[in-house]
Amino acid sequence: MEAVRSSCLWVASNASHVAINPAGIEKLVERLDGRLPTVKWDFEGIHYFDNGPLTAQYLLVLDTLNFCFWPDEELQYDHLAAGLAQALKADHTVFDAQRLKNCTGMMLREMLQWPRPLPLEDERARLLREVGTGLEQWFNGQAVNLIAAAKGSAVTLVELLTQHFPGFRDHCVYKGHQVFLYKRAQIFVADIWGAFKGLDLGEFKDIASITMFADYVVPAVLRHWGILTCSPTLATVLDTSQELTPGSEEEVEIRACSITAVEWLREYLTARSGKQVLSVHVDWWLWSSGLPNASEKVPPYHRTQTIYY
Repeated sequence: MEAVRSSCLWVASNASHVAINPAGIEKLVERLDGRLPTVKWDFEGIHYFDNGPLTAQYLLVLDTLNFCFWPDEELQYDHLAAGLAQALKADHTVFDAQRLKNCTGMMLREMLQWPRPLPLEDERARLLREVGTGLEQWFNGQAVNLIAAAKGSAVTLVELLTQHFPGFRDHCVYKGHQVFLYKRAQIFVADIWGAFKGLDLGEFKDIASITMFADYVVPAVLRHWGILTCSPTLATVLDTSQELTPGSEEEVEIRACSITAVEWLREYLTARSGKQVLSVHVDWWLWSSGLPNASEKVPPYHRTQTIYY
């Protein structure tokens, strides 16, 4: 995770289109009086949880597919998570590695009971096949064995995911420098940790190493609170919902600056409260603040068609 922090800091220090405003961070910390509101895992009440291996299998499938909802204006994360949970409740074998290996776009659509093609449907099916194959080859078909192989280390679990499942290798090249972001790999660790409340399968001695999960929602919230600022040209692109090319300078800067800004915000909150604040908790709170039904009315999310978030 040091590679994520250091490479994103390099982007923030050399960015041409996005900047971090420390005054915005200070203002938000003052508003919160140093106390981060508590947001628990599954605050929406939509996830599958049985306190066992099926939960791990569900979360790996969920975070394999946890990207690119906006091209279908009606499709939200809730539809994916709840749809997968209902499919698993109806058939406990639906996420077996052998079945994932043979998944098609139509099968995934039917699994979610979605009435039309999903955004990047073929890529979603390909990634499920990749995960099914990798689980069968390396972990006897079970996500719980993947987690056990990490031996209680969040960092090791991210490394195992990116080593064995190429679809989790969320990195790019920016101005000649390699940048590591690893949104879906990190969010899988956080989901396991949150679901099991830091115990049993979810016990990671280094959970503090995990950064925020650079997606669409959190950058818009940071911009809303004046923590991220954009060039006039980029602001127009965002406010008019124009697409950004994956790997473009603008897109990488939005994500990398978000990670660095949340690291700074976490440090400010820790200093103000005198208690350790985790980037996971900061991310959960920021993300929940930017949802359509939240009280905060954030600017439009940036739009990029990608498998990484």
